[in-house]
Amino acid sequence: MPACRSIVVDIAVAVAAAAATAVSSASVLAAASAVEAPLADSPVLRKIRDTGLVTVGHRLTSIPFSYLDSRLRPVGYSMDLCQRVVDAIRTRMDLRDLEVKMVAVTSATRMPLVANGSVDLECGVTTNTVERQKSQAFSVTTFVAASRLLSKKESEIRTLEDLRGKVVASTIATTSIRYLNSVNESRRLDMRIVAGQDDTDAFQMVLNDRAVAFAMDDVLLRSLQATASNPGDYAISDEALSVEPYGIGLPKDDPVFKQLVDGVLVDLYRSGEIQVIYRKWFQLPIPPKGINLQLPMSDALKRAIAHPTDDPDPTRYR
Repeated sequence: MPACRSIVVDIAVAVAAAAATAVSSASVLAAASAVEAPLADSPVLRKIRDTGLVTVGHRLTSIPFSYLDSRLRPVGYSMDLCQRVVDAIRTRMDLRDLEVKMVAVTSATRMPLVANGSVDLECGVTTNTVERQKSQAFSVTTFVAASRLLSKKESEIRTLEDLRGKVVASTIATTSIRYLNSVNESRRLDMRIVAGQDDTDAFQMVLNDRAVAFAMDDVLLRSLQATASNPGDYAISDEALSVEPYGIGLPKDDPVFKQLVDGVLVDLYRSGEIQVIYRKWFQLPIPPKGINLQLPMSDALKRAIAHPTDDPDPTRYR
């Protein structure tokens, strides 16, 4: 166990100024100027110091954000961002022997594990919402997706209205399935909504004709389509159901730790390194099968990088 010492951690803005749940773009950009705050003000960093351990939550199949490669190692866009945070913790706290514990999480377990302190950084595909901010915090936005529909081309599903009276799948404990339930009731679409345990499970329902469509974030649908045996058999709707700003999941009520994480991300944005990381996972062949999503950075993400924010309001990203 590392020896206790007085450690000063670089943070973005004064702790008192960051007590609010959401930060404005201006306060996030102030992260780079870094004032000092005592380690005692951060329960997460204090725990990391005392145990010599940081715990990272990762997904198993969320290509290209967080998934297992051929050697069963967690890799992906979100994992690369979290690795930069871990490196910063190791350097700033002088913990050369810092151990990184990887914990697999699912759509259903990711937020409870962050909320109860079992996971320090949840590095996957979690949308920042007002409701979720009641139980955990989020970093500045790291990606902006849109929920859409994936279906077999022969079914000619293009809009929500096309799902009237039909079976549609989504993934348990996601914003997409919550949206489906809400719109099903408000528009009286008489859909039967079925939940997969993960994205692969929900996609299989479309493959096996147990559902006519799968509602999920477009970049995840694109990844699933690309890895299918016959990608050309499937179509993703042009109609966007909702806007989904992703962030790294963090324990609630620890502004010092959040500001450290935000500061690392803002530095990546300002330096332009985020462009290299993005290209690696979205515009080049990725392991283990060498698929290339050929997905240019969206205007919404460009704006979120130019003006970092952890705002959960979807309209902020339109």
